[in-house]
Amino acid sequence: MSCLKCLPLVLVATISILMLSSASSSSLLKVGFYTYTCPHAEKIVADVVEEAIVANAGIAAGLIRMHFHDCFVRGCDASVLLDSLPGARAEKDSPANNPSLRGFEVIDEAKAKLESICPSTISCADILAFAARDASLIAGGINYAVPSGRRDGRISLIDDIPQNLPPPNFNADQLKENFARKGLTLDDMVTLSGAHSFGVSHCSSFADRLYRFNATHPQDPSLDPLFASFLKQRCPRTVGGASDPTVTMDLITPNRLDNAYYVNLEHRRGLFGSDQTLYDSELTRRMVVENTMRARVWRKKFGKAMVKMGAIEVLTGRQGEIRRKCNIVVN
Repeated sequence: MSCLKCLPLVLVATISILMLSSASSSSLLKVGFYTYTCPHAEKIVADVVEEAIVANAGIAAGLIRMHFHDCFVRGCDASVLLDSLPGARAEKDSPANNPSLRGFEVIDEAKAKLESICPSTISCADILAFAARDASLIAGGINYAVPSGRRDGRISLIDDIPQNLPPPNFNADQLKENFARKGLTLDDMVTLSGAHSFGVSHCSSFADRLYRFNATHPQDPSLDPLFASFLKQRCPRTVGGASDPTVTMDLITPNRLDNAYYVNLEHRRGLFGSDQTLYDSELTRRMVVENTMRARVWRKKFGKAMVKMGAIEVLTGRQGEIRRKCNIVVN
């Protein structure tokens, strides 16, 4: 539990200033930001995303996850897209992102097309936000308007990952605190976790639940035994490196963004510990049950939560830059 009164007055003031600054920047985002400077920008991104998903349905989950991983580290500034430099490893090379993140080539293609007609106009951060929205629509029928006007950051550091991205073994209280630091509510957290209803995961992300959970239970007792047996058939006891198979997050609709994720949790088939904890914890169980029974409401909430997440610590106005290529800074 946080305690602002317990903090030194100077630190409280600093936190307050940072929160006001972040709120001010996000308020500068608006739907239709490129209406006059590049009117076809969102349509171009949508076409590229649709073509990519038709060719490979798994790209949809990758684009949504990439947007999440970007926003939770230094805000939604496309820092996750930057390549490493000599002596400075970037976010994308973190084990949390490599090799699990997919869709970089989709963002690069959209950026190249936009640069050909509207040079130095559309930020990579906005392209990523548009692409996540388009993926949500194609894979889940979830449509929402994306406020834009983000600028691209110039810094990407692998060391920023551990203290920002929640690992797959967090419990509900830890997840609540992690999301709260980003200005997201408990309901936002449970709602956005529904993105784990599709896509794939490497075995190394949850192998500890199968073979080395703790001294008392080699296997996580919260896992459905039949589901655990299925996972063991696909995930060897030793995984990592070149030997790290993948499994689908949802066995029934693996390429569909839907509320089946919450149904799986009720049947103890959450792939990550951070998934299953949402049903096992009294803090969040009611929300899981509601999302199971009210699919339409969950879809609407998901769109709103994505917009809210997409405004985390954004750069606007004269902040940051507009990259010409999404993997390298301009200067």
